[in-house]
Amino acid sequence: MPIYSHAGETSLHGFFQGNYSVNTSSKNPNDGGFKWVEERVQLKLDASKEPFRLFIKADALLDHVDPKGDVEIREGYLDYTSKSWDARLGRQVVTWGLGDMIFINDVFPKDYEAFFSGRPMEYLKKGVDGLKVGVYPDFASFELIAIPFFEPNNFPSSKRFWTYDPMPAVTARSYVEPTAKTQNTETALRAYRDIAGFDTSLYYYKGFYRQPSMTPDHPTAPARITYFYPKLSVFGASAQGRMFDGVLSMEAGYYDSRQDRKGADPMIPNPQTRFLIGYQKQLWEDFTAGFQYYTEYMRRYEEYVKNLPAGFPKERRVHELATIRLTQMLMHQTLRLSLFSIYSPSDGDHLLNPEVKYNFSDNVWAALGANFFGGGERRNQFGQLARNDNAYIQVRYEF
Repeated sequence: MPIYSHAGETSLHGFFQGNYSVNTSSKNPNDGGFKWVEERVQLKLDASKEPFRLFIKADALLDHVDPKGDVEIREGYLDYTSKSWDARLGRQVVTWGLGDMIFINDVFPKDYEAFFSGRPMEYLKKGVDGLKVGVYPDFASFELIAIPFFEPNNFPSSKRFWTYDPMPAVTARSYVEPTAKTQNTETALRAYRDIAGFDTSLYYYKGFYRQPSMTPDHPTAPARITYFYPKLSVFGASAQGRMFDGVLSMEAGYYDSRQDRKGADPMIPNPQTRFLIGYQKQLWEDFTAGFQYYTEYMRRYEEYVKNLPAGFPKERRVHELATIRLTQMLMHQTLRLSLFSIYSPSDGDHLLNPEVKYNFSDNVWAALGANFFGGGERRNQFGQLARNDNAYIQVRYEF
């Protein structure tokens, strides 16, 4: 229920939340015992008067690990809607593609530290400041996005997480992000419609990788490392529809690494082809199982290997991931038992995320879960996080 409303045009909702995550295998690099200790309050204002709508989602938080207090605008935008088109201007969360925790055409920023430290799933996605325009002719629908201000992914920090560092002795480091210039404005286009019962989309993105690449000032004896975000274009497609009493999902994308199309610079990602197939089905009442297989293939691999400096870890030509998500609802769907797991057949590392969530009422819920990492080599995606196992609790009161 909104705490304030007027003629159905304005509402104010929110929640109070406690989020705590404790290490179960070792302390943090800063010698702390917790991955996350935080209280926050969120307010959501939704006001509309046709053809406009204003939406603001803001959080005030107290972080005990850093420690610090902060206020963040997670979303804040103005909508305009007409019969054949609409527009959204401001900070917004954009979700494209079909993958469950695997992103091909969803090229928009993520907060992986939030997920790995046991925060609610909504905090995985970060907002972008930009303009989104939707156009809806009879033959298809289109979504065009322009983002003038670059927002990188957020990865586990060296304070809270043990991660692999190929040059641990080099402490002089700097980050260079794309500046807010016209030529650096990110653009993205999605065209979608139903084809033979499948929700089908085509995607295009022109912008930058959101994971930084490193450039040492000297190849053999570096004293400084500069991180930067290489130019990227993505061409993709996806389709999702019912099959064999379940839902089949397919997605693919070509990553055009515009600064290293020939693969000559091992510090910049080579062009890649990525593919995902997934299937989800309800096996019995209130029990759902979902499976995914993902692969990415590095192009110009021979050039990459030839130019790789001595001592640097070599990436594989083919990288694979397989995921399983199991969800059982109990007690009139007030209790949810879930397990999400990722395993890499190519690298041998894994992530396990079991969770129990219980709704005490319409306004109060709590979740208990854990993140277990391991396997493979110390430099692999999840193998490098093997010392970061944690158990977490989330408690929220919504109003």
